[in-house]
Amino acid sequence: MILPALSNALAARGYETLTPVQEAVTDPALSGSDLLVSAQTGSGKTVGFGLAIAPTLLDGAERLPPAAAPLALIVAPTRELALQVMRELSWLYAEAGARLVSCVGGMDARDERRALERGAHIVVGTPGRLCDHINRGALDMTSLRAIVLDEADEMLDLGFREDLEFMLAAAPAERRTLMFSATVPPMIAKLAEKFQRDAHRVTTLTGAKQHADISYQALTVVPHDAEGAVINLLRYHDAQNAIVFANTRAMVARLTARLANRGFAVVSLSGELSQAERTHALQAMRDGRARVCVATDVAARGIDLPNLDLVVHAELPTNSEGLLHRSGRTGRAGRKGISALIVPVKSANKAERLLKFAKITAEWTTPPTPDDIEAKDRERLLSDPVWSETPSETEAAFAAELLALHSPEVIAAAYLRLYKSRWSAPEELSAPGSPAPARERAAFGPSRWFALSVGNNDRAEARWLLPLLCRAGNMDKSAIGAIRVQASETFVELAEAAVPGFLAALGEGGQLDEGIIARQLDSAPDLGSAPRAPREDRPERAPRAPREDR
Repeated sequence: MILPALSNALAARGYETLTPVQEAVTDPALSGSDLLVSAQTGSGKTVGFGLAIAPTLLDGAERLPPAAAPLALIVAPTRELALQVMRELSWLYAEAGARLVSCVGGMDARDERRALERGAHIVVGTPGRLCDHINRGALDMTSLRAIVLDEADEMLDLGFREDLEFMLAAAPAERRTLMFSATVPPMIAKLAEKFQRDAHRVTTLTGAKQHADISYQALTVVPHDAEGAVINLLRYHDAQNAIVFANTRAMVARLTARLANRGFAVVSLSGELSQAERTHALQAMRDGRARVCVATDVAARGIDLPNLDLVVHAELPTNSEGLLHRSGRTGRAGRKGISALIVPVKSANKAERLLKFAKITAEWTTPPTPDDIEAKDRERLLSDPVWSETPSETEAAFAAELLALHSPEVIAAAYLRLYKSRWSAPEELSAPGSPAPARERAAFGPSRWFALSVGNNDRAEARWLLPLLCRAGNMDKSAIGAIRVQASETFVELAEAAVPGFLAALGEGGQLDEGIIARQLDSAPDLGSAPRAPREDRPERAPRAPREDR
């Protein structure tokens, strides 16, 4: 049963039919009951619980009474999800005269307290900030008629169990409690048993394939081509909105910088950003100023971006739940989406396990090649609706001017160059299984050789000679080239620019350290003329004294 004020809001928003979860929770038989609801991400559950609690809040009236102590409390795991819930409920309850207040971490708590003092019908927030307002007496729980825990399993995973129990215990015993969770692990079941009254179990997962609107791809790459594969995927699909997941903040920063350098309109979401920065990033995605978002799992929990057609796992998630959570950002509300996993060849077994445990079948393939991307660009260009539009008078006059100056072939070629200049060039990728390219060592440059008066017979080793040279010779290790330990002495190559400073640092008689004399050679030593003695023929020496005793 949907009340008239909310029904009008749905119609104005273009809703013609309700999703399965929305139909289930608005069943008149469940009105007034506690609910434990399982529904996959993107199923419209925010509007669903907004519709479900409406009869409880309005209590037969067409509009809500003047705002005073809150009537409903909505708890979400992250700031982004809480603010998203605020936006959805604002339009849904606009005709009912609802006043909504958000209480989320990262925002000014003083502004939130002032908003609560002015009165609210619905409060939406994150667990930590809501508990803080309750403890300070700013959030009055005495008039609550309904509490909704959105993505309850995520909140428990993030360690909010004590905060949730505190809020539920502080609310009136006769309120309704609605828990929405993608899964119902034992901790959720225990929480429901403790704080809900004869809750009705509602699920829309049975009989439906998990993420049926998402096409999964596993793209095998050699490890050094993983970032290039991300670039080629973004170029090939040219999605209106895409999100790229990484496992660490450092990787998010690296990918964001690389994509920005390649001309992509990109923003990032990671834990160190302020709330204002996160809000600006998401708004840039929503209004089209950015088309790619690079994010960590935690930063992207619960966000809902419009027209998100592509999810790229630049790094494999740690578990199957993470895979489903990431992928659930696309394929929402009936739209189709693609979830692409970048799989280094050494991680193929891990990817197979993730897909198996998530009960997902993926197409195993390779990333798009430059030829694939060029063909896709040509297809997009030829099918562009601009070709069927009638030119305006100004456009027709300018076209005639161009034709008078240049041939059609020259004009078409110039247009192609302009069209291609909008895009980043695709990456050349190695075939899976090919060896990594060898890294060539840069030439050391002009150098001079020195001989040190210690060698194998003195148990000399390059690993302790290198720091000794840096410290005693007042040099950086980049100024030291080859170190060749021989039987009775060691030859060291130094950059020519470092030689004057090294000579100045030597003591009387060329002493580098106690018992070690350095002398400059006129030319490079003949390392082949003094073969190294076999280990068994070398005289036994006493163990080398510790550094501080020599």
